[in-house]
Amino acid sequence: MSRKIRVIVVDDSALVRSLLSEIINRQRDMECIGTANDPLVAREMIRELNPDVITLDVEMPRMDGIDFLGRLMRLRPMPVVMISTLTERGAEVTMKALELGAVDFVAKPRVGLASGLNDLAAQIVDKIRVAAVAQVRRAPARENTPSGGAGGSAGVAAAPTASALLGRLSTEKLICIGASTGGTEAIKEVLVQMPADSPAIVITQHMPPGFTTSFAARLNGLCQITVKEAVNGERILPGHAYIAPGGTQFHVARSGANYVAVVDDGPPVNRHKPSVEVLFKSAAAVVGRNAFGIMLTGMGNDGAAAMREMKDAGSYNYVQDEATCIVFGMPREAIAHGAADEVLPLGQIASALIARLRGATDRLHHRI
Repeated sequence: MSRKIRVIVVDDSALVRSLLSEIINRQRDMECIGTANDPLVAREMIRELNPDVITLDVEMPRMDGIDFLGRLMRLRPMPVVMISTLTERGAEVTMKALELGAVDFVAKPRVGLASGLNDLAAQIVDKIRVAAVAQVRRAPARENTPSGGAGGSAGVAAAPTASALLGRLSTEKLICIGASTGGTEAIKEVLVQMPADSPAIVITQHMPPGFTTSFAARLNGLCQITVKEAVNGERILPGHAYIAPGGTQFHVARSGANYVAVVDDGPPVNRHKPSVEVLFKSAAAVVGRNAFGIMLTGMGNDGAAAMREMKDAGSYNYVQDEATCIVFGMPREAIAHGAADEVLPLGQIASALIARLRGATDRLHHRI
């Protein structure tokens, strides 16, 4: 960018405001142009200064950070990075913030705040840079509708009937999803359309420890399939989606005729833990032509090379198109690697996959 990214910090803690301002102002490509101790002050500051990005505390005086975010994204959509507390309630509120349109979040430590935030400095400024170029969308007028995602049209009621996929096919196939920035809502958009007897789904979403439990629980309440965090050694079953626990590596293995989840403390790959590369590489090796790959919104190139390995091993791959991505980095890299069989708007990926599965089921029945 030719000019600096202009950031406003909104936090009720004077210490956090000071630390975040210092971290931001150390960067050559960004500057903190103002700080606010509550959302009402922030509202006037945003009008006056027109920032590129704001960082927003979840728990704020006078107006809750989530209430403020909801109003902001309806009336004046802009890139927001949430500053969340690493607690169970903080994780649940963060999921709501992402649903409302926040680009990403940073989990601030509960103890050792000054040293903890400085340790997170590189992550904080990276997320601000991503937010500055993200495609931000206006939040829907009604916040508690069952539908979500960038398309805003998919919901549980619109999902196909459970009879869409029948027979042995759902036990043989495995759907693999990778995502990063913007991925929580994109994953929801896909999963709410999957029927109860869908093939098993394995998911890596870049997320730190402590947040994937709430993410899985939220999805489980919206979907016909069962959504849960993956557990090391468990059998991967049809009608279930398994999410890589934050701060671990997740891949699939085979035990006889079954797929099995492997969750371990492996090193970061492409700087990520969990890494899409790890999951997709295992799918290429273990699942082969019975795999489907889906690459959704996210910054960087994690998983692109492994998705090409999946394709070379016989998988059929879907990549989210630029128009519906919050950040087009990971999908762009997958396309550049020649990994995509189809590039589709987010709202069309699940229906295209289901139609392909249904066609394969029909062919199987005709052979029988």
